[in-house]
Amino acid sequence: MNSTSWSISEMPDQSGRTVVITGANSGLGFEATKAFARKGAHVVMACRDLDRARSARDDVASSVDDPSLSVLELDLADLKSIRSFVDAFEETHGELHVLCNNAGIMAIPRRETADGFEMQFGVNHLGHFALTGLLVDSLRETAGESRIVTQSSGLHENGEIDVSDLHGEEDYDKWDAYARSKLANLLFAYELDRRLRAADASVKSVGCHPGYADTDLQFRGPEMAGSRLRLWGMKLANQLIAQSAERGALPMLYAATAPDIVGGEYVGPDGFRNLRGAPEIHASSERSYNETLAGQLWDASEDLTGVSFDLDDSNHV
Repeated sequence: MNSTSWSISEMPDQSGRTVVITGANSGLGFEATKAFARKGAHVVMACRDLDRARSARDDVASSVDDPSLSVLELDLADLKSIRSFVDAFEETHGELHVLCNNAGIMAIPRRETADGFEMQFGVNHLGHFALTGLLVDSLRETAGESRIVTQSSGLHENGEIDVSDLHGEEDYDKWDAYARSKLANLLFAYELDRRLRAADASVKSVGCHPGYADTDLQFRGPEMAGSRLRLWGMKLANQLIAQSAERGALPMLYAATAPDIVGGEYVGPDGFRNLRGAPEIHASSERSYNETLAGQLWDASEDLTGVSFDLDDSNHV
């Protein structure tokens, strides 16, 4: 596909639509929240830290006229919290038009989630897998078209998945673990779109990546490791190389709203080495299209999370 000059100004009107964005209090999620709010959507800010989320909500309100926003607690490192979020969402909201699986962590020392999953794989993939599975009925029962957008990374190209060691228990490297989780994001996004098509659902699943964007994502690993040198190196690289978080959010916004999206695509920046620029549709790594691996990952994810996708119910809209 040829590159576009697409910008937020070209987003279709989102009035009357409900959007859930994970990690909405900072970085790409915060910029996406502002963009959707400006276009009239009701945005559910799904965040682990409620104080930061409320502060971010106030920041959006200071720059967007009369935004429609709500804050709900969501810790993707805890399956109990994910179920509680879905219960709270279903009690307070009717429809769901867009789910942005955006939150993530990168290159941290080995940690485990509340359920014993390796943290990067647990948050970046398994948490969003469970969240999507629990919300898929809301997406399917919403009139018209709904979309699920899952944030990956160009580093997925380095990812390898061994379904017998998804948690890096035998051999852990923080960057390998990040790449594995980002490959899992795309295997999931594509497999989900195939299953939605087979079920004749009016829901599209799309993958995206932001290129190299100036966010706090790069800082958590060095902070957790106590490496001031690496932290300053990351900050310098963000200043010299990265595009803004606002620009980095464009692929996610394009994937979520552009009329020409058909499902199963991968959207990222069009510039040098896809690090920056306007959104366009890319090809991802050969491994990310491996349907056998995707099926194995899907089965393992269902077993680990206890969440199964109900995609065969003929009663859905």
